[in-house]
Amino acid sequence: MELNLQGKTALVAASSQGLGKAIAEQFVREGMNVVISSRNEEKLRNVADQLNKIGPGKVVIQVADLSNYEDIKGLVNKAIEEFGQIDVLVNNAGGPPTGTIESITDEQWQGAFELNLLSYIRLIRESLPHLKERGGRIINIASSSVKEPIPGLLLSNTFRTGIVGLAKTLAQELAPYNILINTVSPGRISTERIVQLDNITAQNSGLTREEVEKKVKANIPLGRYGEPEEFAKVVTFLVSEGNGYMTGSTFLVDGGLVKSI
Repeated sequence: MELNLQGKTALVAASSQGLGKAIAEQFVREGMNVVISSRNEEKLRNVADQLNKIGPGKVVIQVADLSNYEDIKGLVNKAIEEFGQIDVLVNNAGGPPTGTIESITDEQWQGAFELNLLSYIRLIRESLPHLKERGGRIINIASSSVKEPIPGLLLSNTFRTGIVGLAKTLAQELAPYNILINTVSPGRISTERIVQLDNITAQNSGLTREEVEKKVKANIPLGRYGEPEEFAKVVTFLVSEGNGYMTGSTFLVDGGLVKSI
């Protein structure tokens, strides 16, 4: 199958590590030009140096705090200044703090809203004029919690679900412009975020992180955590010409972890 991605431009938010980095890498291997972003300039430069050596695509960086509207505008402007177009937008952001309804403060609620939902809305709105020019693809990275809430992740459970509603609604609004929008939800993928969550669970339960990981894997039909590259390949297919008719959908990449229909 020809994905026909060579020469296209992607903006990948929160991409100095984890899933965002894996997606950017896969895009570069397919010959795409990619703008990567993070709050950490040193990490971004290191990632750009790595990725610019592996494929025909070109990678440029833009430091951005996704909870800051001006930074989001700057991120979109960077893509246009460097490449003159945006064909693919990948919305992504780090996970919010853990906690319960009694422990989470108003400030934490507001911060999670701005980072994990409002940033997606703003990035779509700012990129839309450019995506309309020739049609395009939008991918929203969420979590398996959109299908099955994860205990202790109240903020994530709340705002990730909002992402699904956003995409389902925008699928109808954007279809006339040949813009497809889908949500891709990871289960237990081996990233720094999963290590952090396993460590928190270990501290709260009196277990070691290795014991926590073993228990979680026992509930995954495939018996292991996924690799970031496996997740990135699903995203790459969805933004390619291989996908011409799926929009407004939510895809789980979770090894069968979520049992809901």
